[in-house]
Amino acid sequence: MIAELGHFALILSLFCAALQMAAGWKSRKDGMDAWLLVARRAAVFQCATITTAFAALIYAFVVSDFSLALVVNNSHTLKPLLYKIAGTWGNHEGSMVLWVLILALFGALSLRQAMPNTMRAMLLTVQGMQGVGILAFILFTSNPFARLNPAPADGMDLNPLLQDPGLAFHPPLLYLGYVGFSIVFSFACAGLLTNAINRDWAALVRPWVLAAWSGLSAGIALGSWWAYYELGWGGFWFWDPVENASLMPWLCGTALLHSIIITRHRGALPRWSVLLALLAYTFSLLGTFLVRSGVLTSVHAFATDPSRGLFILGLLAVFAGGGFLLYALRAPDLKSDAGFKPVSRESALVLNNLILTAMAATILVGTLYPMILSSLNAGQISVGPPFFNATILPLAVPLILLMGVGPFLAWKKADLMAIRGQLITASAITAVIVGLIIAIQTETSFIVLGGFALGLWAIVTTLADTWAYRAKLTLSGWGMRLAHIGLGVAVIGIVGTTLWKIETAQILKPGEHLTAGRWTITLDSVDAGFGPNYSTIMAHVTARAGNTSIALSPERRYYPVGGMATTEAAIRTSLRDDIYVVLGQQDTIDQSGGQGNGWIVRATTHPLVALIWGGFAMIAAGGLCALFGQRRKDKGGS
Repeated sequence: MIAELGHFALILSLFCAALQMAAGWKSRKDGMDAWLLVARRAAVFQCATITTAFAALIYAFVVSDFSLALVVNNSHTLKPLLYKIAGTWGNHEGSMVLWVLILALFGALSLRQAMPNTMRAMLLTVQGMQGVGILAFILFTSNPFARLNPAPADGMDLNPLLQDPGLAFHPPLLYLGYVGFSIVFSFACAGLLTNAINRDWAALVRPWVLAAWSGLSAGIALGSWWAYYELGWGGFWFWDPVENASLMPWLCGTALLHSIIITRHRGALPRWSVLLALLAYTFSLLGTFLVRSGVLTSVHAFATDPSRGLFILGLLAVFAGGGFLLYALRAPDLKSDAGFKPVSRESALVLNNLILTAMAATILVGTLYPMILSSLNAGQISVGPPFFNATILPLAVPLILLMGVGPFLAWKKADLMAIRGQLITASAITAVIVGLIIAIQTETSFIVLGGFALGLWAIVTTLADTWAYRAKLTLSGWGMRLAHIGLGVAVIGIVGTTLWKIETAQILKPGEHLTAGRWTITLDSVDAGFGPNYSTIMAHVTARAGNTSIALSPERRYYPVGGMATTEAAIRTSLRDDIYVVLGQQDTIDQSGGQGNGWIVRATTHPLVALIWGGFAMIAAGGLCALFGQRRKDKGGS
């Protein structure tokens, strides 16, 4: 009964989305208020019906309704409740229902904003069009309520790698970003259709940009943290194609955030703002295509069905292609309200946008080029970390340097001599701190020092700017500066853990030890046990450094239902470093002429890696502060 209700709710939601699209288009002309009311109500009903469908799907997972193929393929009676719920979106079909739920929710929330009727009509039309496309994709290619008859007695379980708190919350946050850019896209199209890309338009769209960017920032950071501790390799970013698919819209969204500020306050860069809105959404759809089309193999990928990929490719062509066609037709009419000189804060932000979009374009080429060659039978190549590190780093250096200078520049026209003293002071403080690092760590390389100097430059200049304007800062201003400091903190963490990491692997018997950096790891014992839906082999080790002694328990788990094994690293985190211990397979070793059973133990020290997560937490928190600060200002608060 619940499954039938959910399926009917999806069908009804498709009808509401189509009605919203048609009524919105009908109400674009003056005197059509009745049709606009229909479109508004259709948006609310669409949100209600898709919420009903999603609730029905969650219920089916919680009660283990194995008459649904989706529940059979992604759940099991022994699975903990959290992962039963997370199983709702830990698959292709359920994640698409979550996608359209956020789409409908954002559309309904936009009704609370005050805007001209013509703008609202076009906004509802474009949102309805997207709802029709995604709901049709779900119902015709990815029905989450497909039945099995007869129903099996139990399910096949969720991928063990996804049975983790990080992956339970990572997709919803990521989708807040991905789908959040859909309403930004709708605003961009609505503004172009109504010739209303101006300061008022920028004020309307900025909260949605902040919400999407903050959600995507948190989602990327949580996914990176999950990969670090769950996959057992100890890295935080592998330049996997699906990782890249989330980074590209984030880069464009970051550029859009800066551009929209100028459009809102100065009336400048309207073309940039619209173009970046279209790009951020296009990259979000491209990420959806990569994850679900079967064109790549990744631990992050959901589906391998080419027919679904073709459907999404069609949606990408219609939505993104239509948006860029509209931009090509209307962009020449977009005029800037204000000019500015080459040396100004506006110019710095334009250069900022160019660098960020160049980064996104570079990642796009590196991600798609191997796939294009393979599809043309032109050979197989691998584009991995060496390519991206060599191409992205030269762009990141001027970006961070510019980020430190930009806030000191005046709007419209700046005088470099007037800010010379501030820049010299910030440079001197950065140099002093780098000198202290040299004194403490005498074997530090030039690359490490350069990376630390960049991170410190971002922090010091932001603190100086904060101090200069401390009496005038709003919550939005504090949020922007918190995000900039967070980026500097993350840069230091990335440099420290990448260049100072020390890894050691040995075959150990109980009582033996290995050394990784300042840590000594002793294998105490190895035990077997059972979890809720898995068996485990757990090592008990003691990690010692100076007067510090920590007990850690790395595991190797086996999930019998799915026949999969996972590695569960044991990690002790501190600001100075992480000690990261992984239990490998049992091996036979020769010791003193005899045979004995030992275990492969790998220990890695990750200096300053906690700063990466802390930095990105500050970035996401800064976005939220700016968002709530904007809401307070819009309501007339201080």
